[in-house]
Amino acid sequence: MSYIMQTQNLTKTYGKKDACKDININIREGEIYGLIGRNGAGKTTIMRVISGLSNPTSGTYSLFGKTGSEMKKMMNKVGVLIEHPGLYPKRSARDNLKIKCIAMNIDYKKNNYIDGLLKIVGLEDVPDKKKAGEFSLGMRQRLGIALALVGEPSMIILDEPINGLDPQGIVEVRHTLEQLRKEKGITIMISSHILEELSKLADSYGIIHEGRLIEQFTQEELLARCGQFVSIKTPDTGSALKALSGIGITQASVDNNGVIRVNERLDDSDKMIVAMVKAGVPVKEVFVNNISLEDYYLELTGGVQNG
Repeated sequence: MSYIMQTQNLTKTYGKKDACKDININIREGEIYGLIGRNGAGKTTIMRVISGLSNPTSGTYSLFGKTGSEMKKMMNKVGVLIEHPGLYPKRSARDNLKIKCIAMNIDYKKNNYIDGLLKIVGLEDVPDKKKAGEFSLGMRQRLGIALALVGEPSMIILDEPINGLDPQGIVEVRHTLEQLRKEKGITIMISSHILEELSKLADSYGIIHEGRLIEQFTQEELLARCGQFVSIKTPDTGSALKALSGIGITQASVDNNGVIRVNERLDDSDKMIVAMVKAGVPVKEVFVNNISLEDYYLELTGGVQNG
């Protein structure tokens, strides 16, 4: 799988302060990339730079394998929703999309173009008499996503699209993004403070802290570090796996550090210990891991005071 966006030591400085410093991000084509960080960490700055809304102080970045002037020609393939969607509050969702189409020289009358966009974000049944200023926050965010989709972009960049939404609004936006990736193959870069919700959505993550990218990992790597599972340390993993299988454990594996990970029946850790002891397996350590993405983030960034 190729990279659709990469940055190389990307830095943006305001006065004497580095808003972001030496950022190296790699986003694969077709994935959802979650950018994590507290307010002021540098997330929005990074997104503004790679969206072409701000120039980097130093460093470079590429889109679709292109840099410089060649990359700028392809910026129309990137949809952007930075901070709050810029809506005309006295206009309907349809009118807002028409204005964006006209600005981008897109024939919105062809093939029911606007109807298609409204359907993608779940606003197709909203009457035209209802103006954007009367929308709920979730509806406004979904309309903002529809505006970012004008022009059929290959990638969209969304800054805090679920911030401030109620649970129903969060679910609606999440389903919209999942649909865009699944049905349209659109690459999505998204930032959010709601880490547990982001963990349900993203394929890869980057953690930004005080303007620096301190870690970058995939969903698979996150699951290996976080989540809920029973961890077992023993010098005889083969016999241990056999003993676990004897009590019906089927979701057990050995990680790269030689530690057994059991992803089922977490309340039966005592039964696992008994089964291994009966089989003569020496057990050094057993514990139930229950680390969330939020826990992991706080551990990396130095605790609650920095979260």
